[in-house]
Amino acid sequence: MQPPNKIFDEMSKLMTNAMGVAQGAKDEAETAMKSWMDRWLADRDFVTREEFDAVRAMAQKAREENDALKARLDALEGAQKPAAKKAKPDA
Repeated sequence: MQPPNKIFDEMSKLMTNAMGVAQGAKDEAETAMKSWMDRWLADRDFVTREEFDAVRAMAQKAREENDALKARLDALEGAQKPAAKKAKPDA
C-alpha cells in the first residue's frame, strides 16, 4: 500500500503550504489595512491617545492652579475689606 501513503503525503504537504500562504495573505492584509487606517487618520488631523492624555493633564493642572489662585485672591480680598472699613472715619 505504498502509493496511497505517497498521495496522502503529497496532499498533506499541499495543504500545509496552502495554509502558510493563507496565513501570509492574512498578515499582509492586516498590515495593509492598518497602514491605510493610519494614513486616513493622519490626513484628518486626529490626535493620538498620548497627545490627548498629555493635553488633558495640562488642562487639569491649569484648572487646579486657577482654583488655588481664586482661593488666594478671595482670601486677599476678604482680608482687604475689613481693613478698608476700619480706615474710613465715621462722619
